[in-house]
Amino acid sequence: MIISRTPYRISFFGGGTDYPSWYRHYGGQVIATTIDKYCYITARYLPPFFDHKFRIVYSRIENCRTIDEIEHPAVRECLRYLEFEQGLEIHHDGDLPARSGLGSSSSFVVGLLHALHALRGAIPAKERLAHEAIHMEQIRLKETVGSQDQVMAAHGGCQRIEFLSDGEIRVTPLTLHPERLEVLNSHLMLFFTGIKRTATTIAESYACDVSLVERQLRTMGNMVEEAFQILAGSRDLTAFGRLLHESWRAKRSLSKQVSNPIIDEIYSAARSSGALGGKLVGAGGGGFMLLFARPADHERIRERLRRLVHVPFRFERRGSRIIFSDPVDYTAQARERLLRAAETFQEPAEVLAGASRRAPAGNA
Repeated sequence: MIISRTPYRISFFGGGTDYPSWYRHYGGQVIATTIDKYCYITARYLPPFFDHKFRIVYSRIENCRTIDEIEHPAVRECLRYLEFEQGLEIHHDGDLPARSGLGSSSSFVVGLLHALHALRGAIPAKERLAHEAIHMEQIRLKETVGSQDQVMAAHGGCQRIEFLSDGEIRVTPLTLHPERLEVLNSHLMLFFTGIKRTATTIAESYACDVSLVERQLRTMGNMVEEAFQILAGSRDLTAFGRLLHESWRAKRSLSKQVSNPIIDEIYSAARSSGALGGKLVGAGGGGFMLLFARPADHERIRERLRRLVHVPFRFERRGSRIIFSDPVDYTAQARERLLRAAETFQEPAEVLAGASRRAPAGNA
Protein backbone atom coordinates (compact mmCIF):
# COMPACT_ATOMS: atom_id res chain seq x y z
CA MET A 1 0.00 0.00 0.00
CA ILE A 2 1.16 3.51 -0.84
CA ILE A 3 -0.19 6.79 0.57
CA SER A 4 0.73 10.10 -1.04
CA ARG A 5 0.07 13.49 0.53
CA THR A 6 -0.10 16.47 -1.82
CA PRO A 7 -0.71 20.08 -0.73
CA TYR A 8 -3.21 22.59 -2.04
CA ARG A 9 -1.98 25.99 -3.12
CA ILE A 10 -2.78 29.67 -2.83
CA SER A 11 -1.93 31.84 -5.81
CA PHE A 12 -1.05 35.44 -4.94
CA PHE A 13 -0.17 37.16 -8.22
CA GLY A 14 0.04 36.38 -11.93
CA GLY A 15 -2.81 33.89 -12.17
CA GLY A 16 -4.13 33.77 -15.73
CA THR A 17 -0.67 34.22 -17.26
CA ASP A 18 0.01 30.52 -16.60
CA TYR A 19 -2.41 29.36 -19.31
CA PRO A 20 -0.58 27.99 -22.36
CA SER A 21 -2.76 30.08 -24.65
CA TRP A 22 -1.11 33.12 -23.03
CA TYR A 23 2.44 32.20 -22.08
CA ARG A 24 3.18 30.39 -25.35
CA HIS A 25 2.96 33.85 -26.94
CA TYR A 26 3.90 36.32 -24.22
CA GLY A 27 5.44 34.35 -21.36
CA GLY A 28 3.97 34.41 -17.87
CA GLN A 29 4.85 34.34 -14.22
CA VAL A 30 3.17 33.78 -10.86
CA ILE A 31 3.90 33.96 -7.15
CA ALA A 32 2.16 31.27 -5.10
CA THR A 33 2.52 29.12 -2.02
CA THR A 34 1.35 25.73 -0.83
CA ILE A 35 -0.48 25.39 2.48
CA ASP A 36 -0.90 22.71 5.13
CA LYS A 37 -4.15 21.38 3.68
CA TYR A 38 -3.77 18.20 1.66
CA CYS A 39 -5.10 15.67 -0.80
CA TYR A 40 -4.42 12.06 0.23
CA ILE A 41 -4.26 9.19 -2.27
CA THR A 42 -4.11 5.59 -1.09
CA ALA A 43 -3.20 3.00 -3.73
CA ARG A 44 -2.60 -0.73 -3.50
CA TYR A 45 -2.55 -3.74 -5.75
CA LEU A 46 -5.88 -5.52 -5.51
CA PRO A 47 -5.82 -9.14 -4.31
CA PRO A 48 -7.20 -11.56 -6.93
CA PHE A 49 -10.39 -12.56 -5.12
CA PHE A 50 -12.87 -10.02 -6.48
CA ASP A 51 -15.16 -9.87 -9.48
CA HIS A 52 -13.82 -6.38 -10.21
CA LYS A 53 -10.22 -5.51 -11.12
CA PHE A 54 -10.29 -1.81 -10.23
CA ARG A 55 -11.93 -0.18 -7.21
CA ILE A 56 -11.97 3.64 -7.12
CA VAL A 57 -13.28 5.38 -3.99
CA TYR A 58 -13.91 9.14 -3.95
CA SER A 59 -17.27 10.92 -3.60
CA ARG A 60 -18.64 7.71 -5.09
CA ILE A 61 -17.42 4.13 -5.42
CA GLU A 62 -16.57 2.46 -8.72
CA ASN A 63 -15.97 -1.26 -9.11
CA CYS A 64 -14.75 -1.94 -12.66
CA ARG A 65 -13.40 -4.88 -14.63
CA THR A 66 -11.40 -2.78 -17.09
CA ILE A 67 -9.73 0.64 -17.17
CA ASP A 68 -12.13 1.72 -19.92
CA GLU A 69 -15.07 1.25 -17.55
CA ILE A 70 -13.67 3.76 -15.01
CA GLU A 71 -15.77 6.93 -15.07
CA HIS A 72 -13.40 9.14 -13.08
CA PRO A 73 -11.55 10.79 -15.99
CA ALA A 74 -8.27 11.56 -14.20
CA VAL A 75 -7.96 8.07 -12.72
CA ARG A 76 -8.82 6.43 -16.04
CA GLU A 77 -6.28 8.47 -18.01
CA CYS A 78 -3.49 8.13 -15.45
CA LEU A 79 -3.86 4.34 -15.49
CA ARG A 80 -3.88 4.33 -19.29
CA TYR A 81 -0.85 6.63 -19.40
CA LEU A 82 1.18 4.44 -17.05
CA GLU A 83 -0.14 1.26 -18.70
CA PHE A 84 -1.25 -0.48 -15.52
CA GLU A 85 -2.40 -4.03 -16.05
CA GLN A 86 -2.59 -5.32 -12.49
CA GLY A 87 -5.72 -4.73 -10.43
CA LEU A 88 -5.71 -1.64 -8.23
CA GLU A 89 -7.66 -0.08 -5.39
CA ILE A 90 -7.46 3.72 -5.13
CA HIS A 91 -8.92 5.93 -2.38
CA HIS A 92 -9.07 9.72 -2.32
CA ASP A 93 -9.50 11.93 0.75
CA GLY A 94 -9.13 15.70 0.93
CA ASP A 95 -8.88 18.24 3.73
CA LEU A 96 -10.92 20.82 1.81
CA PRO A 97 -13.78 20.58 -0.71
CA ALA A 98 -13.17 20.15 -4.41
CA ARG A 99 -13.94 22.89 -6.96
CA SER A 100 -12.95 25.59 -4.47
CA GLY A 101 -10.03 27.37 -6.14
CA LEU A 102 -7.12 25.83 -4.25
CA GLY A 103 -5.85 23.68 -7.10
CA SER A 104 -7.47 20.53 -5.74
CA SER A 105 -7.85 18.89 -9.16
CA SER A 106 -4.16 19.26 -9.93
CA SER A 107 -3.20 18.12 -6.43
CA PHE A 108 -5.27 15.00 -7.06
CA VAL A 109 -3.51 14.27 -10.36
CA VAL A 110 -0.04 14.95 -8.94
CA GLY A 111 -0.77 12.83 -5.87
CA LEU A 112 -2.21 9.99 -7.95
CA LEU A 113 0.76 9.92 -10.33
CA HIS A 114 3.12 10.04 -7.35
CA ALA A 115 1.36 7.10 -5.66
CA LEU A 116 1.25 5.02 -8.85
CA HIS A 117 4.94 5.56 -9.56
CA ALA A 118 5.77 4.67 -5.95
CA LEU A 119 3.67 1.52 -6.19
CA ARG A 120 6.11 0.41 -8.91
CA GLY A 121 9.10 1.28 -6.76
CA ALA A 122 9.99 4.51 -8.59
CA ILE A 123 10.79 7.92 -7.08
CA PRO A 124 9.89 10.53 -9.72
CA ALA A 125 11.52 13.95 -9.62
CA LYS A 126 9.30 16.91 -8.78
CA GLU A 127 9.81 18.32 -12.27
CA ARG A 128 8.62 15.06 -13.81
CA LEU A 129 5.54 14.92 -11.60
CA ALA A 130 4.62 18.48 -12.56
CA HIS A 131 5.10 17.96 -16.31
CA GLU A 132 3.23 14.64 -16.32
CA ALA A 133 0.31 16.24 -14.46
CA ILE A 134 0.23 19.16 -16.92
CA HIS A 135 0.21 16.67 -19.79
CA MET A 136 -2.63 14.70 -18.17
CA GLU A 137 -4.88 17.72 -17.59
CA GLN A 138 -4.18 19.83 -20.64
CA ILE A 139 -3.52 17.20 -23.32
CA ARG A 140 -5.23 13.96 -22.33
CA LEU A 141 -8.19 15.42 -20.42
CA LYS A 142 -8.32 18.56 -22.64
CA GLU A 143 -9.22 20.81 -19.71
CA THR A 144 -8.83 24.57 -19.81
CA VAL A 145 -6.43 24.84 -16.90
CA GLY A 146 -3.21 26.67 -16.23
CA SER A 147 0.18 25.20 -15.38
CA GLN A 148 0.93 26.66 -11.97
CA ASP A 149 -1.23 24.30 -9.90
CA GLN A 150 0.61 21.16 -10.98
CA VAL A 151 4.01 22.79 -10.42
CA MET A 152 3.05 24.04 -6.97
CA ALA A 153 1.54 20.71 -5.91
CA ALA A 154 4.68 18.85 -6.93
CA HIS A 155 7.28 21.31 -5.59
CA GLY A 156 5.58 22.89 -2.58
CA GLY A 157 6.86 25.99 -0.84
CA CYS A 158 6.55 29.68 -1.66
CA GLN A 159 7.64 29.98 -5.28
CA ARG A 160 8.06 32.32 -8.17
CA ILE A 161 7.30 30.39 -11.35
CA GLU A 162 8.15 31.63 -14.85
CA PHE A 163 6.46 30.19 -17.93
CA LEU A 164 8.51 30.77 -21.06
CA SER A 165 7.12 30.93 -24.58
CA ASP A 166 9.11 27.83 -25.58
CA GLY A 167 7.30 25.81 -22.91
CA GLU A 168 10.11 25.83 -20.34
CA ILE A 169 9.00 26.29 -16.74
CA ARG A 170 11.40 27.84 -14.21
CA VAL A 171 10.75 27.42 -10.49
CA THR A 172 12.54 29.78 -8.10
CA PRO A 173 11.95 29.46 -4.35
CA LEU A 174 11.40 32.74 -2.52
CA THR A 175 14.32 32.61 -0.12
CA LEU A 176 12.80 34.88 2.48
CA HIS A 177 13.85 35.09 6.11
CA PRO A 178 11.62 32.78 8.18
CA GLU A 179 10.46 35.75 10.23
CA ARG A 180 9.36 37.56 7.06
CA LEU A 181 7.36 34.52 5.95
CA GLU A 182 5.83 34.24 9.41
CA VAL A 183 4.69 37.87 9.29
CA LEU A 184 3.16 37.33 5.84
CA ASN A 185 1.36 34.19 7.04
CA SER A 186 0.03 36.03 10.09
CA HIS A 187 -1.63 38.67 7.88
CA LEU A 188 -3.57 36.18 5.74
CA MET A 189 -7.06 34.80 6.26
CA LEU A 190 -8.95 32.21 4.23
CA PHE A 191 -12.75 31.92 4.07
CA PHE A 192 -14.93 29.45 2.22
CA THR A 193 -17.67 31.28 0.36
CA GLY A 194 -19.80 28.14 0.13
CA ILE A 195 -19.96 28.47 -3.66
CA LYS A 196 -18.52 25.51 -5.57
CA ARG A 197 -17.69 25.91 -9.22
CA THR A 198 -15.68 24.25 -11.97
CA ALA A 199 -12.52 26.21 -12.74
CA THR A 200 -12.54 25.10 -16.38
CA THR A 201 -15.93 26.72 -16.93
CA ILE A 202 -14.76 30.04 -15.47
CA ALA A 203 -11.41 29.94 -17.28
CA GLU A 204 -13.04 29.27 -20.64
CA SER A 205 -14.76 32.65 -20.35
CA TYR A 206 -11.42 34.43 -20.77
CA ALA A 207 -8.54 31.98 -21.41
CA CYS A 208 -9.70 30.67 -24.79
CA ASP A 209 -9.20 34.03 -26.52
CA VAL A 210 -6.60 35.88 -24.49
CA SER A 211 -6.41 38.71 -27.02
CA LEU A 212 -9.64 40.05 -25.51
CA VAL A 213 -8.04 40.42 -22.07
CA GLU A 214 -4.44 41.18 -23.06
CA ARG A 215 -4.30 44.45 -21.11
CA GLN A 216 -5.56 42.86 -17.88
CA LEU A 217 -3.23 39.86 -18.11
CA ARG A 218 -0.23 42.08 -18.76
CA THR A 219 -1.14 44.15 -15.72
CA MET A 220 -1.54 41.05 -13.55
CA GLY A 221 1.74 39.61 -14.77
CA ASN A 222 3.62 42.84 -14.05
CA MET A 223 2.39 42.75 -10.46
CA VAL A 224 4.50 39.63 -9.85
CA GLU A 225 7.72 41.65 -10.00
CA GLU A 226 6.34 44.31 -7.68
CA ALA A 227 5.12 41.68 -5.22
CA PHE A 228 8.53 40.00 -5.31
CA GLN A 229 10.27 43.28 -4.50
CA ILE A 230 7.92 43.86 -1.57
CA LEU A 231 8.54 40.41 -0.13
CA ALA A 232 12.30 40.39 -0.74
CA GLY A 233 12.81 43.93 0.55
CA SER A 234 12.18 45.62 3.87
CA ARG A 235 8.97 47.47 3.04
CA ASP A 236 5.97 47.15 5.31
CA LEU A 237 3.99 44.11 4.15
CA THR A 238 0.80 46.14 4.06
CA ALA A 239 1.96 47.12 0.56
CA PHE A 240 1.53 43.45 -0.37
CA GLY A 241 -2.08 43.58 0.81
CA ARG A 242 -2.86 46.72 -1.14
CA LEU A 243 -1.34 45.15 -4.24
CA LEU A 244 -3.65 42.15 -3.77
CA HIS A 245 -6.57 44.58 -3.92
CA GLU A 246 -5.31 46.00 -7.22
CA SER A 247 -4.83 42.49 -8.57
CA TRP A 248 -8.41 41.53 -7.65
CA ARG A 249 -9.75 44.59 -9.46
CA ALA A 250 -7.84 43.56 -12.59
CA LYS A 251 -8.95 39.96 -12.27
CA ARG A 252 -12.63 40.90 -11.90
CA SER A 253 -12.43 42.66 -15.27
CA LEU A 254 -11.37 39.45 -17.07
CA SER A 255 -14.92 38.12 -17.26
CA LYS A 256 -18.36 38.62 -15.74
CA GLN A 257 -18.09 35.07 -14.39
CA VAL A 258 -15.08 35.80 -12.20
CA SER A 259 -17.22 37.45 -9.52
CA ASN A 260 -20.89 37.89 -8.66
CA PRO A 261 -23.01 40.01 -6.26
CA ILE A 262 -22.54 37.55 -3.37
CA ILE A 263 -18.76 37.58 -3.76
CA ASP A 264 -18.71 41.37 -4.12
CA GLU A 265 -20.74 41.71 -0.92
CA ILE A 266 -18.37 39.42 1.01
CA TYR A 267 -15.32 41.32 -0.20
CA SER A 268 -16.87 44.69 0.57
CA ALA A 269 -17.77 43.55 4.09
CA ALA A 270 -14.21 42.33 4.66
CA ARG A 271 -12.73 45.59 3.41
CA SER A 272 -14.99 47.69 5.60
CA SER A 273 -13.88 45.58 8.58
CA GLY A 274 -10.17 46.13 8.06
CA ALA A 275 -8.98 43.93 5.18
CA LEU A 276 -6.45 45.81 3.05
CA GLY A 277 -6.88 43.51 0.08
CA GLY A 278 -7.82 40.06 -1.06
CA LYS A 279 -9.06 37.93 -3.92
CA LEU A 280 -10.86 34.79 -4.84
CA VAL A 281 -8.27 32.04 -5.01
CA GLY A 282 -8.18 30.27 -8.37
CA ALA A 283 -10.12 31.04 -11.52
CA GLY A 284 -12.93 32.82 -9.66
CA GLY A 285 -16.66 32.37 -9.46
CA GLY A 286 -16.65 31.11 -5.86
CA GLY A 287 -14.60 28.81 -3.70
CA PHE A 288 -12.20 30.34 -1.17
CA MET A 289 -11.52 34.01 -0.58
CA LEU A 290 -8.08 35.06 0.59
CA LEU A 291 -7.85 38.25 2.66
CA PHE A 292 -4.88 40.30 3.81
CA ALA A 293 -5.34 42.23 7.05
CA ARG A 294 -3.37 43.35 10.06
CA PRO A 295 -3.59 40.67 12.79
CA ALA A 296 -5.27 43.17 15.09
CA ASP A 297 -8.21 43.34 12.65
CA HIS A 298 -8.70 39.59 12.23
CA GLU A 299 -11.24 39.18 15.01
CA ARG A 300 -13.40 41.99 13.61
CA ILE A 301 -13.28 40.41 10.13
CA ARG A 302 -14.15 36.94 11.48
CA GLU A 303 -17.13 38.38 13.28
CA ARG A 304 -18.31 40.26 10.20
CA LEU A 305 -17.97 37.11 8.06
CA ARG A 306 -19.20 34.72 10.78
CA ARG A 307 -21.59 32.99 8.36
CA LEU A 308 -18.60 31.79 6.34
CA VAL A 309 -16.18 29.02 7.32
CA HIS A 310 -12.84 30.46 8.38
CA VAL A 311 -9.92 28.12 7.61
CA PRO A 312 -6.68 28.86 9.50
CA PHE A 313 -3.61 27.65 7.61
CA ARG A 314 0.17 27.61 7.63
CA PHE A 315 2.56 27.72 4.71
CA GLU A 316 3.85 24.33 3.53
CA ARG A 317 7.22 23.80 1.85
CA ARG A 318 7.69 20.13 0.91
CA GLY A 319 5.21 19.47 -1.90
CA SER A 320 3.86 16.04 -2.79
CA ARG A 321 5.28 13.28 -0.58
CA ILE A 322 4.92 9.56 -0.04
CA ILE A 323 4.03 9.31 3.65
CA PHE A 324 3.47 5.55 3.79
CA SER A 325 4.97 2.76 1.70
CA ASP A 326 4.34 -0.96 2.14
CA PRO A 327 4.00 -2.40 -1.37
CA VAL A 328 2.76 -5.96 -1.81
CA ASP A 329 3.32 -7.56 -5.21
CA TYR A 330 0.51 -9.78 -6.46
CA THR A 331 2.59 -11.30 -9.24
CA ALA A 332 1.55 -14.47 -10.97
CA GLN A 333 3.55 -16.53 -8.47
CA ALA A 334 2.12 -14.74 -5.45
CA ARG A 335 -1.38 -14.85 -6.90
CA GLU A 336 -1.08 -18.61 -7.40
CA ARG A 337 -0.11 -19.05 -3.73
CA LEU A 338 -3.04 -16.93 -2.62
CA LEU A 339 -5.55 -18.85 -4.70
CA ARG A 340 -4.11 -22.16 -3.52
CA ALA A 341 -4.39 -20.97 0.05
CA ALA A 342 -8.02 -20.03 -0.47
CA GLU A 343 -8.70 -23.59 -1.64
CA THR A 344 -6.94 -25.17 1.37
CA PHE A 345 -8.26 -22.63 3.91
CA GLN A 346 -4.82 -21.43 5.00
CA GLU A 347 -4.71 -18.34 7.14
CA PRO A 348 -3.96 -15.20 5.09
CA ALA A 349 -0.99 -14.37 7.33
CA GLU A 350 0.67 -17.68 6.41
CA VAL A 351 0.23 -17.00 2.71
CA LEU A 352 1.33 -13.39 2.72
CA ALA A 353 4.44 -14.35 4.64
CA GLY A 354 5.54 -16.28 1.58
CA ALA A 355 4.48 -13.71 -0.99
CA SER A 356 7.04 -11.42 -2.51
CA ARG A 357 6.96 -7.87 -1.14
CA ARG A 358 9.13 -6.54 -3.94
CA ALA A 359 7.48 -3.90 -6.13
CA PRO A 360 6.79 -5.19 -9.66
CA ALA A 361 8.73 -4.03 -12.67
CA GLY A 362 7.06 -1.65 -15.09
CA ASN A 363 7.14 1.81 -16.58
CA ALA A 364 8.25 4.44 -14.09
